[in-house]
Amino acid sequence: MNSPIFNDFLAKVMSKVKSKEAHKMIEKELHHHLQELSHSFQNREDSNEEAERKAVQEMGDPYSIGEKLNKLHKPRMDWVLLILFGMIGAISFLPLIGNAPGPSFLERQAIWLGLASIVTLSFLFFDYRKLMNWWIGFYVSGVLLLLYLLVFGITQNGVLRWISFGGFTVDVTTFTMLFFFLAWAGIFTKETMFSGWRQIVMFVLFWIPFILYMMLPYFPYSIFYFFCVLMMFTFSHISKKNKIIMITANITTCLLFIVPILINFRGSRLSERLLSFLSPEKYFNGPGYMYILIKEFLADAGWFGNGLNGNSTIQALPEAHTDFAFPYLVYSLGWAFGIFLSILLLVFLWRMSQTASKTKDHYGKILVVGGATLIAVPAIWNILMGLGFAPIINVSLPFVSYGGSSLLFYSAVLGIILSVYRRKDIVEPTEI
Repeated sequence: MNSPIFNDFLAKVMSKVKSKEAHKMIEKELHHHLQELSHSFQNREDSNEEAERKAVQEMGDPYSIGEKLNKLHKPRMDWVLLILFGMIGAISFLPLIGNAPGPSFLERQAIWLGLASIVTLSFLFFDYRKLMNWWIGFYVSGVLLLLYLLVFGITQNGVLRWISFGGFTVDVTTFTMLFFFLAWAGIFTKETMFSGWRQIVMFVLFWIPFILYMMLPYFPYSIFYFFCVLMMFTFSHISKKNKIIMITANITTCLLFIVPILINFRGSRLSERLLSFLSPEKYFNGPGYMYILIKEFLADAGWFGNGLNGNSTIQALPEAHTDFAFPYLVYSLGWAFGIFLSILLLVFLWRMSQTASKTKDHYGKILVVGGATLIAVPAIWNILMGLGFAPIINVSLPFVSYGGSSLLFYSAVLGIILSVYRRKDIVEPTEI
């Protein structure tokens, strides 16, 4: 019902609310209260127009209401998370001091970090809700990129990860992970997609990217993808019965799929790394050497380390600026710094996860859960790997290890989480 009296009142209220994104939600809420008041006055035998006037008077001064709502519903900036991002970004230069493959790596890292900041801010100010209905495009783009990679990709260290564009080599696997993350976040807002025969379609859609990652072969991304989708699915509004069916089916399929690969491909690079983790001495002349080397470096680290340029023996540690940045920092700066960095990353992850509990938007919560998982799994795995408590695979430490594509990817995920936090008091609640 279009009421000139109500519209005039709402216009005055909205004139004091600076956030345009909050207008629709506030107008809907206030209009509902005005209608309730109007109906209560009409029951007292007041005319429709008189009831509306009394309803407006009952609400109070519209300008005062608008000023209060402006304070309540305004964009929020998670400065704590941004400060933590800045601190971790500064630490990313340390593995490059005295250990970078070339003198230009420090300059490149500065450029990448600048670009990462731009990416983070771009997603922060972008309304994440506009991404929800693009899930089909994201999913198809991710699958097509992986198929293109399998046919035309560039192999390095036995893995298809790169595509050449006009002389530039791009790690497209990181972008596919971002696409699948956004795709499944949108899918999980469609509860009807997981009922009846559609469950079979969702089951197939889940396993297509997983299998493609295994075909590259890039086992780490299969792990990240699996846990990201599983966590988002767990926190979705899909019925418990369908959750139990889908989770049981996927976990069972994963075990039946992974175990035969490890058995049938005994002697492959992946199986050797896993077996050498269990018995490093047995594979001393192969992958087991890294576990023994890392153990020796950590034993010699001490509380305050040997200095970033203090000992040439650290040069024996390969990829110290990427996959093994954590043990390099522990050896160079000591266990005190290693503990500090671990706590810093844990607080960073905890702060991100808190956004999920603060937002009442279902889609926003799923994005935060999935995004936090995409950062938490590689971070925890890399630290445990650097301590010798997890198998060595090609996984970098988010925001710390050198690598432009991965840094941009994690920055995009962080920006999306910050975007959800920014709008937690603006978007209309959808939690049930």
